Amino acid sequence: MISNGQLGAAIANATTWVFPIIFAVTFHEAAHGFVALRFGDDTALRAGRVTFNPLKHIDPVGTILLPALMIVARVPFLFGYAKPVPVNFGRLRPARLGMVLVALAGPATNVLLAIVSALLAYGLPLLPQTGALWARENIQHSIVLNVVLCVFNLLPLPPLDGGRVAVGLLPRPLALPLARLEPYGMMILMGLFVLSYLGPRIGLGFSLLGWLIGVPADALYRLVLVVTGHGG
Repeated sequence: MISNGQLGAAIANATTWVFPIIFAVTFHEAAHGFVALRFGDDTALRAGRVTFNPLKHIDPVGTILLPALMIVARVPFLFGYAKPVPVNFGRLRPARLGMVLVALAGPATNVLLAIVSALLAYGLPLLPQTGALWARENIQHSIVLNVVLCVFNLLPLPPLDGGRVAVGLLPRPLALPLARLEPYGMMILMGLFVLSYLGPRIGLGFSLLGWLIGVPADALYRLVLVVTGHGG
């Protein structure tokens, strides 16, 4: 049974994740819409999605319920998503360059958010002690979430952004078979999640996604700190 103290601590911890999650996933999606419009597709604009207003992009399950349940359950990783921004890739001009840059817009925005978050840390001494502790947790979580979201989305598997980048850059004989994986992409990802969870428990000795995402995310995290003057 959860005591009042434990419940209070869980709620306090959850409040330091709310804003980082909302801004990380909604700004990621908004960026796709802005760049798609720049390359000739106004689908997102007509849907009211070319905006950085988080309320236009929040998915009740992916942005709120799923992360909240994972925080309360103390799952060792956090996952969330916003409503995908509609993009008609056939309307982009030039088509392949447009596809690559629309796809890269989301992860690039996450890197920018991580950098901005790290820079905000310089303002912590200006806050009262209690407020500074809460703000520091928000900043820390924002940096971590954004670098992980960037790296995860750059995995070269459609429908992730990295898959679309690969399809846009690879020669057609290689791009077409990869593009055909898109209907099965989420099932493949779920399989990778399960394998990564079970791997250390069945004697594999390592987590596949932990290696694919954790290693480059850690490198990106350190780079953000160095760029913003927080690392050596």
